[in-house]
Amino acid sequence: MRMLASQSRLDGDANLACVPPSRGAGTVRRREFLRVGLAGIASLSLPQLLALRARSAENSVDAPKPSADRSATAVIVVFLHGGASHLETYDPKPDAPAEYRGPFAAIPTAVPGLNLCELLPRHAQIADKFTLVRSLVHSGFCHGIGQQQMFTGQEVREFKPRSEYPEFLSITNCLRQQQERLLPNYIGVQPIPYLGAAYLGAAYEPFAVSGDPNAAEFSIPNLAAHTEQQRLGGRLGLRRQMDLLRRDLDRTGNMRSIDRYEGLALNMLTSSTAEEAFDLDREDPRTRDRYGRNTWGQQCLLARRLVEHGVDLVTTSLLGPICGRVQNWDDHAVNHHVFNAMQARAPAFDQAIAALVEDLYDRGLDRRVLLIVTGEFGRTPRISYAADSASGVMQPGRDHWPNATSMLFAGGGIATGQVIGATDRRGEQVVERRIGVHDFLATVYRHLGVATAGLEFNDFAGRPIPVLNGGTVVPELLCTG
Repeated sequence: MRMLASQSRLDGDANLACVPPSRGAGTVRRREFLRVGLAGIASLSLPQLLALRARSAENSVDAPKPSADRSATAVIVVFLHGGASHLETYDPKPDAPAEYRGPFAAIPTAVPGLNLCELLPRHAQIADKFTLVRSLVHSGFCHGIGQQQMFTGQEVREFKPRSEYPEFLSITNCLRQQQERLLPNYIGVQPIPYLGAAYLGAAYEPFAVSGDPNAAEFSIPNLAAHTEQQRLGGRLGLRRQMDLLRRDLDRTGNMRSIDRYEGLALNMLTSSTAEEAFDLDREDPRTRDRYGRNTWGQQCLLARRLVEHGVDLVTTSLLGPICGRVQNWDDHAVNHHVFNAMQARAPAFDQAIAALVEDLYDRGLDRRVLLIVTGEFGRTPRISYAADSASGVMQPGRDHWPNATSMLFAGGGIATGQVIGATDRRGEQVVERRIGVHDFLATVYRHLGVATAGLEFNDFAGRPIPVLNGGTVVPELLCTG
């Protein structure tokens, strides 16, 4: 199956809300039509965003038809931006030489023979509910290249702030497009950096949610504003009067298309589904406490609420002040004292992930939803030393290490309590079950019901780009029945 993309580039729609496109066969130029057709509600942000999304989709890619066997499965990616140390999380090396192992002990877990870093006691208690991969390898030594290789499966060698290739979430969003939704199907709660829909078009980017879900004033712009609802109702009335003058001029169905996006805008502004999905105050306070009353805990809780309300693709990046001074997991010695930083952030991370894993199983979401916890790479097993960029004090750090990355998987109907792959006694090199990014993506695509064999899209230059070149599904990460 081949999807054709426009050879013209998009112009400024990259941050607009995701809405599946409607295909019109008209002769009126889309850009000019939108400028005129939306004049009556030009000051409204949401209908404008939705209509512009439609324009972007129509200008960028021929809308694929959903396959007859389209799966209803979902994915949550919890992303540790900057790259978490595998030795201080999921692959401790207590017997390594002192210049490698760090100060933290390894602790036993609920799974005999599986040890984790002592910083993750809650993980240890529920180890029978997840599976670890300790052997993901790629060649991306910088953050952007690592992320783009992992999530696109393409051999990215040169860093660019925005990926030239669509990542698997945008591809799945494109393939699962629907004409009517109360919520976007791909939502990024603090979206993963450096990724995007590339030549698929901005219509398939994530709906970006920023802000702190733990803050009392947290809200989602355009989704639950009472004043905006009132303005929308009044302006739609004005728009309908204007339509009486324009209706006879419409020979292409464009007016009906705009009407549909206005209707979707109204649904998103007024629907109880959208309001409920983002309203954490509807949760039992004990559940909110269980995740942790902090940014990361409430981000993970919001991710669970979104999939529970029918969203298929959710990412959330754990960054910000909890991480430390540079607000991510990039624990070079010039940025952080790596061990102090890990010790400070670990309680919030441990609590949020353990609560999310348990909640997926407690609520019966564990077969539909596959949870993936990962950064773009691990950290150098050999400890480095450098002067702190702020204080000048010499301190330990760990640098980028794509030769060994650890990942957590839960849900998705997979068999849990397993460890896949292994690194050597110092955590430097994979010695068992090397897994590449193609294997990782083939596995996730399989969960999402995307048949990648022969599936390709044309890039901006008209070249057909396969969604995935090779890769072997990891059988331990497939639904067991």
